[in-house]
Amino acid sequence: MANLSGYIFLILAIILGITSNGFLKSTNGFTIIGPTIFCIISIVACIFCLSKAMNIIPVGFTYATYGGLTITAVTLFGVFKYQQIPNLYGIIGISLIIVGVILLNTLGKTS
Repeated sequence: MANLSGYIFLILAIILGITSNGFLKSTNGFTIIGPTIFCIISIVACIFCLSKAMNIIPVGFTYATYGGLTITAVTLFGVFKYQQIPNLYGIIGISLIIVGVILLNTLGKTS
């Protein structure tokens, strides 16, 4: 059950990270107060959940999964919300990130 709560915190951290990073552009350089407050609260909650996940899941797995999935999802968020289509190299890079996260979580070992 302990591992499950670690993964729940990790999923929450990923969702909150996507939310805060996805809406950063709408803060207009932190000049619009509503989105700025929303981003600050969501990133603080994200870091809280990430720290709770790291108490249960190994740090390398936790941060690599968080980082990889958040980067990938925010890129997709940019595609759909802002029509910012990555070029071929961006697509290859995102694909390598996803493959890296999968390899780390399936074949990676910690002692």
